[in-house]
Amino acid sequence: MKKMIKNMDRGILFMLLASLSFAAMGGFAKVVSQVLPPVEVTFFRNIFGVLLVGIAIYKVPLKQAGGKPFLLLFRGSMGFAALLAYFYIMAHIPLGEAVTYNKTSPIFVAIFAYIFLREKLRPSALFAIILGFVGIVLVAQPQGGSFDKYDILGIFSGIGAALAYTSIRELSKYYDTRAIVMSFMGVGTVAPLFLMLITPYVNVSDDFDWMFSKFVMPQGVQWGYVTAVGVFATISQLLMTKAYELTKAGIVGTISYSNIVFAVIIGVLLGDPIPDFWTVLGIILVIVSGLMVALAKK
Repeated sequence: MKKMIKNMDRGILFMLLASLSFAAMGGFAKVVSQVLPPVEVTFFRNIFGVLLVGIAIYKVPLKQAGGKPFLLLFRGSMGFAALLAYFYIMAHIPLGEAVTYNKTSPIFVAIFAYIFLREKLRPSALFAIILGFVGIVLVAQPQGGSFDKYDILGIFSGIGAALAYTSIRELSKYYDTRAIVMSFMGVGTVAPLFLMLITPYVNVSDDFDWMFSKFVMPQGVQWGYVTAVGVFATISQLLMTKAYELTKAGIVGTISYSNIVFAVIIGVLLGDPIPDFWTVLGIILVIVSGLMVALAKK
């Protein structure tokens, strides 16, 4: 029991630190995403991580059983797709809203943990999930009853992240934390490079401009921004992965909501409009939903 409580406390602390680092990354990413395409920002966000984690693995070799390569690839692919969508929307909507969409992941984690990990989903958790979806609608405020492109990609970023996070619980039984992080950053480096290389040779509609774009060479201070994105993202990823290993996905996911507060503040400082009443209410409902999911699991 004492060990369980200690791991839970450590998991919460790691997630708080990860949220702070993630918010800092979001601020730099929002600035640089105004001038560089999201697929390129995703590439730089991960290439620095590959280097840093690679050095760590070189100094201290991996200690793991392995044996789940396809699940490892799945984790990396889902994480990459979610991140790409996230970087795209943050260039077009307020940072706080973009993070709120991304942080709907704990709601979906509860659903996927029930489906794939056989974790219990009590009636109160079901109500919380419904409440969370109401919050998403209030944040999106769909015009004419339909979600726009940014809303859809925002929700997708939450679903993709949830699938990636849920897989960590199983992967942690077989792989070193650094290997799990490297799977995400490795895919997040190779895939954007591939997409940028083939962009001149393919014709795609505007609906897929978030995936395909030509490489744009960063200039001056932009190199500092993309470097900061990579460094803060790597720190956040390591802390977050460790947090999910130490305690239940629902509990750790709830703590990650602290990132929304940091993001709203940073976004306003960067020029985002102050959220209106309905947006704030939606954010609160999403956070309350996450808390209720965590309490239901507890």
